Amino acid sequence: MKSAPFDYARPESLAEACAMLAADEDARAIAGGQSLIPMMAMRLARPTKLVDIYRLPELHGIGSDEDSVTIGAATRQVEAEHSPTVHGLLPLLAKALPWVGHPPTRNRGTVGGSLANADPAAEIPLVAVALGAKIDVTNLNGVTTYDADDFFIGPMLTALAPGDCLSAVRFPRWRRACVGSAFHEVSARRSDFAFVAAAAQVALDPEGRIAGAALGIGGLGDRPVHVDTTALGGERPQQLLIGEVVRAGTHEIEAMSDLQASASYRQRVAVGLGTRALLDACVDAVGRDAEARRRGLA
Repeated sequence: MKSAPFDYARPESLAEACAMLAADEDARAIAGGQSLIPMMAMRLARPTKLVDIYRLPELHGIGSDEDSVTIGAATRQVEAEHSPTVHGLLPLLAKALPWVGHPPTRNRGTVGGSLANADPAAEIPLVAVALGAKIDVTNLNGVTTYDADDFFIGPMLTALAPGDCLSAVRFPRWRRACVGSAFHEVSARRSDFAFVAAAAQVALDPEGRIAGAALGIGGLGDRPVHVDTTALGGERPQQLLIGEVVRAGTHEIEAMSDLQASASYRQRVAVGLGTRALLDACVDAVGRDAEARRRGLA
């Protein structure tokens, strides 16, 4: 199929882009287009105008400060995948990015585009929710910052309103010495849409007890969800305990059922993957700590 007719505009600034989007509630921003263009071809999306934001310098770059790693919305996924800053300061995202689509789509797709598309099983939104990222949205009135948990409303639905342009995402840095991460997902084929995915990050204290833990599950419900892991604080990593915490945290989530997987299957896999991700993150934390000590960095 071919897309419905549409106009195309390439603004010179982010302010101009916001003005164009505000002037037409059916206009859509486009950067990589790896989700939007196929949807248009199938007539699932019918924007009246495409506002091309890819070349806007305000939306590019990967930077960091003491508290966070900031990625511009139009930064291509492949840039983040190979960024030394992401690998060094945001290892959970680095582990998730190779699971995003296929190499050709990561070469064109953008970090902000994945967040704005809000697929319930998408990897970048899942990491954002798991770590409690902040999402910056710009419009003619300025910048509004959303918690990732509040930004995603449902399948393909976000807090973006007409005239809004997602401009950046800020992932918090964990500055503890002993931090590990893990990412797992189940899909029909590597790089296909995940049935269920789990992203975990864990900090261990000097005695090997859990000082902090974060877990996100994608593909289970209508949006990525953050699982409460506070009960693990001060405990030693044990599969039984971690499994109970993950089961309790996912029990009341209404699981999706479709042609690919039933709700009961997704529920079982979510518990298994979440448990495995947390355990593997603990192992990764120990390994990173040992490597740091070997190199005299800790």
